Amino acid sequence: MTAIKHALQRDIFTPNDERLLGIVNVCKAGKKKKNCFLCATVTMERPVQVKVVKVKKSDKGDFYKRQQTWELRDLTEVDAKDASKENPEFDLHFEKVYRWVASSAAEKNSFISCIWKLNQRYLRKKVEFVNVSSQLLEESVPSGESQSVAGGDEDALDDYQELSTREEQDIEGMMEMCEYAVSNAEGFAEQLSRELQVLDGANIQSIMASEKQVNILMQLLDEALGEVDTIEGKLSSYEEMLQSVKEQMDQISQSNRHIQISNSNNVKLLDEIQFLVNYMDLSKGHVRALQEGDLTSPKGIEACINASEALSQCMNVALRPGHEKLMAVTQQQLLFAELRDTFARRLTNHLNNVFVHQGHDQSSTLSQHTAELSLPKHSPLHRDLLRYSKLMEWLKNTHREKYEGLSRTYVDYMSRLYEREIKDFFEVAKIKMAGTAKEAKGKFGLHGSSGKLTGSTSSLNKLTVQGSNSRRSQSSSLLDMGNMSASDLDVADRTKFDKIFEQVLSELEPLCLAEQDFISKFFKLQQHPAVLPPLAQPEPEESDGGTPSRIPRQAEHRQSLSSEKDVVRLMMNKIFQSIETELNSLIALGDKVDSFNSLYMLVKMSHHVWTAENVDPASYLSTTLGNVLVTVKRNFDKCISAQIRQMEEVKISKKSKVGILLFVTGFEEFAELAETIFRNAERRGDLDKAYVKLIRAVFVNVEKVANESQKTPRDVVMMENFHHIFSTLSRLKISCLDAERREAKHKYTDHLQSYVINSLGQPLEKLNHFFEGVEARVAQGVREEEVSYQLAFNKQELRKVIKEYPGKEVKKGLDNLYKKVDKHLCEEESLLQVVWHSMQDEFIRQYKHFEDLIGRCYPGSGITMEFTIQDMLEYFSSIAQSH
Repeated sequence: MTAIKHALQRDIFTPNDERLLGIVNVCKAGKKKKNCFLCATVTMERPVQVKVVKVKKSDKGDFYKRQQTWELRDLTEVDAKDASKENPEFDLHFEKVYRWVASSAAEKNSFISCIWKLNQRYLRKKVEFVNVSSQLLEESVPSGESQSVAGGDEDALDDYQELSTREEQDIEGMMEMCEYAVSNAEGFAEQLSRELQVLDGANIQSIMASEKQVNILMQLLDEALGEVDTIEGKLSSYEEMLQSVKEQMDQISQSNRHIQISNSNNVKLLDEIQFLVNYMDLSKGHVRALQEGDLTSPKGIEACINASEALSQCMNVALRPGHEKLMAVTQQQLLFAELRDTFARRLTNHLNNVFVHQGHDQSSTLSQHTAELSLPKHSPLHRDLLRYSKLMEWLKNTHREKYEGLSRTYVDYMSRLYEREIKDFFEVAKIKMAGTAKEAKGKFGLHGSSGKLTGSTSSLNKLTVQGSNSRRSQSSSLLDMGNMSASDLDVADRTKFDKIFEQVLSELEPLCLAEQDFISKFFKLQQHPAVLPPLAQPEPEESDGGTPSRIPRQAEHRQSLSSEKDVVRLMMNKIFQSIETELNSLIALGDKVDSFNSLYMLVKMSHHVWTAENVDPASYLSTTLGNVLVTVKRNFDKCISAQIRQMEEVKISKKSKVGILLFVTGFEEFAELAETIFRNAERRGDLDKAYVKLIRAVFVNVEKVANESQKTPRDVVMMENFHHIFSTLSRLKISCLDAERREAKHKYTDHLQSYVINSLGQPLEKLNHFFEGVEARVAQGVREEEVSYQLAFNKQELRKVIKEYPGKEVKKGLDNLYKKVDKHLCEEESLLQVVWHSMQDEFIRQYKHFEDLIGRCYPGSGITMEFTIQDMLEYFSSIAQSH
């Protein structure tokens, strides 16, 4: 046991500044025996703390470890089970009862005695020792017993001391002197005992030798014992005093711990109170602003904004666990909820009144804008309402239902206001546009009772070509413009319409953008996704044509959208639901006044759509103008298709020469005007496609008219019209029609050459037939020098034919040819001299060809023509000058 005690002291208690005073080997009663040690220890430092420690061997079995510790002051009872019999069982009552069985009754008694003495010395606590022999509870016990179990008073408890280095060296020296000490410990112990007896005997003899000294020594011993008794008495009194002081100090220490705990609790409580006061206290000024703050003045609005933000902070504070159980917190939350509801109701009523009054006040100012083409500005209203934007954001986050109600109210009243303003605005635009039509009516008159202008889109009557000064029947063709600039609509009227349409779009664009920007800022819809409020859920309304309008249907289809941009677009659709209908009506009127207006509208509308898409591709303005642009583009395409159809229905007179066809000149003027309108347009591709369709239709129908012409040769019709087309395309430099320009030139050149060749066969008809026969014989295999031996083509026949065409007859024939060509050609294109010069070149070419055939087929015959090339040049020149 001593070795175990030494090992436990070294390994477990010395590192913790503790001394091991008592130990017992035990196991728990009634369970499988697992041995452990109960150790009684005291701390080295003051005040001394006495503990009972349970020590157990580790699972690996190579060292001990501390398993459980009890304070001795927590011990209330020690039960030894039986005071008269030897019994190894005993109980220790701490916070609960621990039942133990010692390895022997002696170890149990020694450990209980040690516990009793430690309690008496350090604690003076009333611990009940039940079933314990009174001998174990005496103040002093036999030394041997105390030494054996490490019991007794503190001196006996301190019997074990480690050897010092000097002591170890002395023992080792002594053992070296007695080499057998290790092998024969008993003999070594006997030797040491004999030597000690010898020394004791010598000492006793020495002492006894001097009786006087013994008496003196005895006297001193008596005096010393007396002093010891005195000191022990004082020490006992001091010990009693110190024990009371110790108890007081323990009480003070315990009280200090309680005070520290109380202070810590007070600090935590103060922190919680400060937290609640700082974050859940609303100032009286804020409460007053929420209950009765002025919502009309800037200062009042600012105070309400600050109060609402403070209220939101108080209501949204993250409470710590347990706060919600406090009655004060619950009452404060109820107060906040009541303030929130009160202020939300006040704010909603005030803004509702603002919306209603604004709608009525604005309606009185509409008359100011009826005389001029402009829309009322709502920037003052927006500026006033934007002061409430932060309050609207607060309402959106705290009272969603009231926020949505305000949204519906605003949309409802503003939609009525804008509907009146936009309707009056478009009425003014239509009046101004009708003024343009009335001017045209004064110039050109109305056609029939329909009230439509001559240049309107009424059904086309078939054209009839009547000579070079033929008069067209009344029609609506955009391509039937041969006399458009002079007899139909004036360019100034179209320019006026263009300005009116541009002003309409220029007024609508800032109006829509300003309203959308205001809605985004006022209703706080420009940032985060939100649930779609039921702002626009009307029943499908009927448009002017009796069909449900598209905008309400859009509102129904967008019920499932969730982004705030969709909310803005939905509100804009409801507020400006009449814009698209009015624009389509205005476009229809413009197209009715003049079909050319579709070109202006396509360019202007394309530009505004392009501008709107650059600002926000998903905006209401971009979407609406895009829809209207589709209508304008559809009207433009219908106009082009109608012109192509009208070309196909053209009829020509059988008694008049054709000249330049009216749809050819119409295409020229259309292209000139279109190039002017589309000079800087964004949708040039639409015009290019229309050009290609129109020019192909012109090509096809020119050829069709040429084939049907009876008065004018086909080559002349093709030549003149394709020359005009080529000149037009060359002058306008339309890049998308480069291929058609080259094709027109090719057709013009081919038909000019064909007409010249066919015409020149008539002045020298017999000569032409003769040499055609010669070329036929050569082609059949007759050698050129043998042609003169053919009966029909001998030299005599050749001379006979040549004599029929002397110079005088040739000149006469050319003069007749000139007159005939002059009758075929029209004056507008001025191709007579071009054709005449081409005929001169062709005649000279034929002359040289005839001379070449004579030289090859009639060599050495000396046969020549009756006139020379120089004579021909003089003939052509004189005939041209004479006419």
